Amino acid sequence: MRLPTTHGCVLPRKVLFMPNLCHVSAGTPVEEIARVIHRDGAVIVDDVVEPALLDRLRAEMQPFIDAASYGNSTISGRATRRIGGLAGRSSAARDLMTHSLVRTVMQHVITHPVGLQLSNTEIITIDPGEVHQPLHRDQDIWPFPFPPGYEPLCSMMWPLNTDFTIQNGATRVVPGSHKTGFRSSFRDEEIVQAEMTRGSVLFWTGSVYHSGAANKSATPRQGVMVSYSAGWLRQEENQYLAVPHEIARELDDDLLRMMGYERPNHSIGNGIDRSHPLGIFRPELAKPNQNDRSLPNYFPYAGDVDPLVPASQA
Repeated sequence: MRLPTTHGCVLPRKVLFMPNLCHVSAGTPVEEIARVIHRDGAVIVDDVVEPALLDRLRAEMQPFIDAASYGNSTISGRATRRIGGLAGRSSAARDLMTHSLVRTVMQHVITHPVGLQLSNTEIITIDPGEVHQPLHRDQDIWPFPFPPGYEPLCSMMWPLNTDFTIQNGATRVVPGSHKTGFRSSFRDEEIVQAEMTRGSVLFWTGSVYHSGAANKSATPRQGVMVSYSAGWLRQEENQYLAVPHEIARELDDDLLRMMGYERPNHSIGNGIDRSHPLGIFRPELAKPNQNDRSLPNYFPYAGDVDPLVPASQA
């Protein structure tokens, strides 16, 4: 199956959101991709990676997929299998996590990132017979009322073993729901499904309502889900436990920083004696009380201007 790329998605700013999920090409400027996400709450970018990368990822993860158990609730899915720890288990998954388009989209969407970090990594297998997962917002994992328009989290989903279709359980999304606040129900006509080809990716914000969907086909539907959050928030998947130290010490510093071995500012994430957290693997960074003058200082003193408030609102 080859789905056509939808044109005309990048509309004038007065348009609030699209009634359907918007498809854009991988060559679309990241500023425009981010603008569609801010407008609609989600977007599909077509043909970002070659299917061969997904084939490699699936081969690396197949033993873990085979050993996974079903969930025990409607939210986890009684015919859905989930496995995590992708950063430590799959080099192909690491390539997806650090893809240049992914990094830049997240930096444009997440509000005041103060350091971008991995929040969760999963392969989600929805088996035949599964029903719709309840619609939900990912940002509600944190018991905090984020202000309207504040985006602490953004996620992506890649079809792994097959194209996503309505029949096999393509992710459900409610475009525009990131602007409506908390809601307990939606009309069927407000919900669309993220039909897309392997190699394409769905981005959605932590404030938009979405869910897994019923699989009415005869074969499993697998997707790779990775979420990113602002560096000051607690990660959904504890990367320090998900990736054993003997594996982590061999990973690139850039990925380790994104996993949480980073100081997003002078006050968050320090190692012992205020050393850099990467010092646990890189002895040259283990010096105590070393301040990095390139880091932002989001710790205003009394009388200072709040650095998180735009100057026009101060």
